[in-house]
Amino acid sequence: MGAVAGLSTDVGVAPACRALTFPRAAYYRSMATPSYSMEPAARPTPARALSPGEKMIVLEALNSDRFCDTAPAAVYATLLDEGVFLCSTRTMYRILADAGQVRERRDQLRHPAYSKPELLAISANQVWSWDITKLKGPVKWTYYYLYVILDIFSRYVVGWMVATRESAELAKRLIDETCDKQGIEPYMLTLHADRGSSMKSKPVALLLTDLGITKTHSRPYTSNDNPYSEAHFKTLKYRPEFPRRFGSIEDARFFCQTFFTWYNTTHRHSGIGYMTPESVHYGCARRITESRQFTLLDAFAAHPDRFVNKVPQPPVVPLAVWINKPEKVRGEEVIFP
Repeated sequence: MGAVAGLSTDVGVAPACRALTFPRAAYYRSMATPSYSMEPAARPTPARALSPGEKMIVLEALNSDRFCDTAPAAVYATLLDEGVFLCSTRTMYRILADAGQVRERRDQLRHPAYSKPELLAISANQVWSWDITKLKGPVKWTYYYLYVILDIFSRYVVGWMVATRESAELAKRLIDETCDKQGIEPYMLTLHADRGSSMKSKPVALLLTDLGITKTHSRPYTSNDNPYSEAHFKTLKYRPEFPRRFGSIEDARFFCQTFFTWYNTTHRHSGIGYMTPESVHYGCARRITESRQFTLLDAFAAHPDRFVNKVPQPPVVPLAVWINKPEKVRGEEVIFP
């Protein structure tokens, strides 16, 4: 501005503004109001605003033992009932905001931060997953309860039971018998489940402690923490022969007997290289993989032109199976040698 004023005395205002690329309107405006500023003027304090002392009284009332867990609107109403008016509810919020105290004021239960289970199995009988699902009975609102224990490495169903109720004692008996049948030694197995009442029951917890079995649980409302049991129940209930209802508990047990025999010994599972759970659980996977490889090599030798760029490879069985694979190892492909 000073440069324009100095130059304008020699060459005039218009040439000076053109030379210095300064708008003439701005020059004349500044000359008319020398105190002109682009900064907005400070907002004056309203005459009806609370004084600093009054604001302190309101803040002390809101933070008192009586009202520290009470919403401002409830404080306002309570004081009105007692014949006291400090300020409006909105003013209370403004005072709390100035003090950095705008938050949930009610005394509420704070749920703990549940840790994500990260479980690894590199062989059978290292990590089992178990769950309970309902099977519809013969009439409406009647159910049978199917208990299933699944080995996550082999997808082999190591134990199951159909009962008329969900019971911690029944679950305890099933787990005990299954561990005995599979020859589980202390401290070799982790048993994973969701947070159902039977899974978290005291009888089951005491049994697992006696057997030296580590127990883990899914996070609340997180079905992905128990994916193998959930996927298995889908396989069960999406079978074409799965009925809408079971006529009796004997009917349900007969169906499950047939299904689990098929699932363990005949079903080709995509997650284990299209082998049967039984073959992986009992250590036959390597022999089957080698046999498949020899068959593919013979096919390649007979017709190499039918295979593009490489020798065909059989489906592989994972060396490691995870529940919630950690980020640091995610993406690393581990295959059966």
